[in-house]
Amino acid sequence: MLAAAPAAADTLVLAPETLPEWKAVYGRVEARDVVPARARIGGTLVELLVTEGDEVAEGARIATVRDDKIDFQVRALDAQLAALRAQLTRAEAELARGRSLVERGVATPQRLEQLETEVQVTLGQIAATEAERAVVVLQGEEGAVLAPAAGRVLDVPVTHGAVVMPGEPVATIGSGGLFLRLAVPERHAGDLVEGAEIRVTEDGVPATGRLARIYPQIQNGRVVADVEVEGLAGTFVDARVLVSLPVGERRALLVPAAAVVTRSGIDFVRVLEDGTERERAVVTGERVARDDGDRVEILTGLEPGALVVVP
Repeated sequence: MLAAAPAAADTLVLAPETLPEWKAVYGRVEARDVVPARARIGGTLVELLVTEGDEVAEGARIATVRDDKIDFQVRALDAQLAALRAQLTRAEAELARGRSLVERGVATPQRLEQLETEVQVTLGQIAATEAERAVVVLQGEEGAVLAPAAGRVLDVPVTHGAVVMPGEPVATIGSGGLFLRLAVPERHAGDLVEGAEIRVTEDGVPATGRLARIYPQIQNGRVVADVEVEGLAGTFVDARVLVSLPVGERRALLVPAAAVVTRSGIDFVRVLEDGTERERAVVTGERVARDDGDRVEILTGLEPGALVVVP
């Protein structure tokens, strides 16, 4: 890249410089992870604790689904347990009586073994029924719909009192931060480079981003890419943000901004010709920010090698 070098203390030799070519496109603000919070059981939505825009923590309860059949199943199992416990009491009493009869020689040992087996079978039935009851109670506790991740609630497709099925989404949560997704015309695909600096303008405020990922599949004639922007406000997900992408390079003549004087709507630059300062009318273009002062692109009016007088 050729850079302008000073020929004297107050002059500058005009030489072409390489500038990036920018393409203005719109990016869409998206959440990194969009996770649905689903109902684990079917039933009636008796409680809804969130609405669109709310912030939730991971594992927080956002809704409650109730299935009235679960209460009836628990009561039925409680009744079975009561009957089995009564049956166990009677079997243990028969076993104690059988042992007494065996000691007196009235009953046979085979009868005692039969009574012991009846007690063990009843104990097994009680354990199985208690386990079945624990499963049903756990199903009732799964009526609490929990947030799968921390983030913002983007959508709540159900209402209070609605009937939901197992696996049906109750809310959609956006988590993991925000980024910009671009859809760039495929003719610029070869000019995109991962890690390139991107200009972003959000709500009129300029910012700088980084081209983080370029997807290999072209969709509808466009290349999809993701841009990381630190401190992206993201007040609205899916909002459109103006983005400028570097899609090439071009040669340009740049002069210090202080060298351009405007009079009567016409821009002039003072140059040194044959030892004499003269003003040349020019047409200016893009203004480029530099650490040592802004530069102004000269479209017409000057040629490479001209000696520009810098005030």
